[in-house]
Amino acid sequence: MATIHEVAQAAGVSISTVSYALSGKRPISEKTRRRIEAAAAELGYQPDAGARMLAGRRTNIFALTEPLRADTHAPTHMAFVLATAVAARRRGYDILLLTDEQTAEGMNRVTASNLVDAILVLDVAPDDERASIARSIRTPTVFIGIPDDAEGLTCVDLDFESAGGLAVDRLADAGHRSVTLFGQTETAYRRSNFPRRLLHGVQERGVERGVSVDWITTGAVSTDFGAVRDSAAAALERGERAFIVHAVDDAHEAVLAAVADSGLAVGTDVSLVSAAASFDTSTLSVPVDTIPLVPQQSCERAVELAMQLLEEPRTPAAIHLLPPEYRAAGSVVPPRE
Repeated sequence: MATIHEVAQAAGVSISTVSYALSGKRPISEKTRRRIEAAAAELGYQPDAGARMLAGRRTNIFALTEPLRADTHAPTHMAFVLATAVAARRRGYDILLLTDEQTAEGMNRVTASNLVDAILVLDVAPDDERASIARSIRTPTVFIGIPDDAEGLTCVDLDFESAGGLAVDRLADAGHRSVTLFGQTETAYRRSNFPRRLLHGVQERGVERGVSVDWITTGAVSTDFGAVRDSAAAALERGERAFIVHAVDDAHEAVLAAVADSGLAVGTDVSLVSAAASFDTSTLSVPVDTIPLVPQQSCERAVELAMQLLEEPRTPAAIHLLPPEYRAAGSVVPPRE
């Protein structure tokens, strides 16, 4: 049987537009409505009976569970919160933000009270307790991130492994045979899944390309600017000329400061790639090649998936990985003889 996602693809519109056109909940142009109805008829699409029954009882609220901890990097996390809120609002939904550090409490509370139509999960941990809750409740749940045990879950995230591999490829293609990766803080590797996935991608591609990889964390709980600058200076002193930075903007500036202090220049003597940065790298003191992590892309897809689960509750769980994009700025050059 065809799904609402297939109808949306055939009609060239979003899932929410298909829902509005077939339910009559919102005005849709006659031309678009006819195109959607024609696609539905051709594919033999029939909305799920349970979804139709529940449609009249929707709250038009999504819960967004985002635990705020002492080590939370607020700018990064709030970028995802805002992107989710904007994507939901475009579809007529409001966001109920759950910031309990004990994340299970908030999810259980909104589920028991039928307060929300779906739950979106941010700041996903490797052993995230919200994974088991999501598998046990009927409320559609979408993870923006991937726990270690993702069985039965709907998840969306950047393909961090491929992002790490892409960074190594660009440096290896330029002729570098050793790379230093400045990663996240030590706490981030314990509490989050994505830093380890990017690290794995860098290390695995390094083996494939014959590139040695040195991995350095950027602090214990938060970025230590001085320690990162000292580590970068030591790497430069050893002759290292290729860097990947997967960290916040302060860590980038610390590496750039070390390069400047050494009398070298990024894009002339030193190669640098910013991997999976969620901030605007154009604000850095030197232009750098970037593989961006765009909150709007992940959050837009997550909201789209939540809408799909509301219309088609039997949609199979799956992991949706967003392919990385390389944006060149002239910061990767061949090593000097």
